[in-house]
Amino acid sequence: MTKQNRCIQIGLLSCLFSIILNSCAIQPNAWNPPKKPEFAEIISLNERLTHASQIPLLDYYGAEEFAIDKDGNIFFGVHVGEKDFSSGAILKINSNDSVEIFSVTNHWVTGMQFDQNGALIALMNDIGLVKINQDKSIDTLLTKTPQGQPIRMGTGLKIDSDGIIYFVNASSTSSTSWKYINKLILEMKPTGGIYSFDPISNTTTTISEGNYFGNGLEISDDEDFIIISETSKYRILKYWIKGNKKGQSEVFLDNLAGFPNNISKNKNGNFWIGFTTKRNDQLDKFHSKIGMKKLIYSLPSFLQPKPEKFGMVMEVSRNGQILQALFDSKGKIVKEAGAIIEYNGHLYLGGDVVPYISKLKIK
Repeated sequence: MTKQNRCIQIGLLSCLFSIILNSCAIQPNAWNPPKKPEFAEIISLNERLTHASQIPLLDYYGAEEFAIDKDGNIFFGVHVGEKDFSSGAILKINSNDSVEIFSVTNHWVTGMQFDQNGALIALMNDIGLVKINQDKSIDTLLTKTPQGQPIRMGTGLKIDSDGIIYFVNASSTSSTSWKYINKLILEMKPTGGIYSFDPISNTTTTISEGNYFGNGLEISDDEDFIIISETSKYRILKYWIKGNKKGQSEVFLDNLAGFPNNISKNKNGNFWIGFTTKRNDQLDKFHSKIGMKKLIYSLPSFLQPKPEKFGMVMEVSRNGQILQALFDSKGKIVKEAGAIIEYNGHLYLGGDVVPYISKLKIK
């Protein structure tokens, strides 16, 4: 055997060993997704999102959730590279659409909202729940759940009128990475949970002990329920937090046409749901095949399926009725719309790996 053939053989054996090792790192559940809905009637494809303009992010990537201060400035967390979530910054869009760095952070900041005192309450990857004061100093509020699990991949944060903070912890075992996101989607296990935190009494309450890639969160106008996106199951859940149904949960929207991500509320009390992308036919077929999912996860990243560039958002009523859907079906302008907020007659859209914010006039 020549030296070249030996090198090829060693390379192939190393690749095979890596695939076997990676396949053992995931223990997926089989799942049979419902037949996906057609893009018809109220969700018929249109290209309304292609009319959006773009606001560059100073060479950063990835708005996950927006927060607006009392002066109408828009804030959001970003990370340093398209696939590098290790550190980043909080950026600020001023009223003239100029962008500036509000604060440089050692971790990606995801869910966020300003409290009644003007402090920015946020979720910081690998840290937990934090308060970013007006002088930009950071206080850590909460690092573990009531069960003692770390808050490593927090997402979806809202504050009610009493100052209670609601948030999702997507994972207690890993912070954000594309590898781990793929694992959450393929594994189909209820990880993380949903919690509320009272900063006055310093107490944390568990609302859910596990969700299928729990992601965005929003509070209803009457503050009687919250809704949560379960990205990997293509659905939105409702959890009653006040009234006769307090403590109960139900499905708010099921069998959606894409991967729901962030949720926000407009002045009419309706919900905007942002989507990472549309559903993938091959993935839906693989979900019932445990061995195939283990193989997919074990492949090198360049061989794994990539999310299709596809812009999609939906406006939904308090009762779970889809009122309208907006699209960029080729991802020409809006490649991803996972982050969403309506402000001053415009929609602002962002995404985990998008280096700009899309701004669309809607009224």
